[in-house]
Amino acid sequence: MKEITSGDNPSIKELVRLRDKRARDQSNTFIIEGFREISRAITGKVDLQELFICPELFLGENEEALIAKAKDNGTTVTSCIKRVFEKISYRDRPDGLIAAATMMHLQLSSLIAPPQPLYIIAEGIEKPGNLGTILRTADAAGASGVIVVDRCTDIYNPNVVRASVGTLFTLPVVETTTDEALKWLQQHHIHILAATPHAEKLYTDVDMTAPVAICMGREQIGLSDRWMTQADIQVKIPMKGVADSLNVAMATTILLFEAIRQRA
Repeated sequence: MKEITSGDNPSIKELVRLRDKRARDQSNTFIIEGFREISRAITGKVDLQELFICPELFLGENEEALIAKAKDNGTTVTSCIKRVFEKISYRDRPDGLIAAATMMHLQLSSLIAPPQPLYIIAEGIEKPGNLGTILRTADAAGASGVIVVDRCTDIYNPNVVRASVGTLFTLPVVETTTDEALKWLQQHHIHILAATPHAEKLYTDVDMTAPVAICMGREQIGLSDRWMTQADIQVKIPMKGVADSLNVAMATTILLFEAIRQRA
């Protein structure tokens, strides 16, 4: 196993460059940092091109097993000294594991809707942390997948990967346009549920047991008029304080777990 001791190494410079969306798009490569995230990437059969490790920063005893799995899948493993690893890490407390991986490009046409589907439509979510948390919540709720439309945030942003805790790799996630998403939902007879503070019905008063896609909009302005007019159902979450809306990831969590409660 080779060891990198200089921050001027070309591989190190390339990893740092991948923090930028343009560089990720040009190379079709993104970075995954952290034990849980990389473990789930391996489970999700993500193509890990190279795994960079720093044993001095390892936090537990399971890193060697993960490294062995990566090697078995044909991933190159490269060791870095602590100073170099801290240069490529985007975390305050790195755990000694970063991978360069090939982007996945799942298409709507490849989604197979189950008999009682439950999808999340995320329209124009701007903050990487919110999008990552929505993915993590969708995984926890057993959602059928997340469809990101008219994206503002790159799903391969390191902070999306981090906030999702690697569920980006084990949950069907598709990026597409509003037109294509609406067409696909119609074809599969999936009802559209729009969340808005201006709805008359409470989210607990509507039937979520049918095939449904819960639509969540931008942090500042909510769902676009297009999704609002196409919605089969509009619901609101009651607000008792001075705030007139919740964080989009939090609102998604509430609606998803109400659907799960109704389907239990």
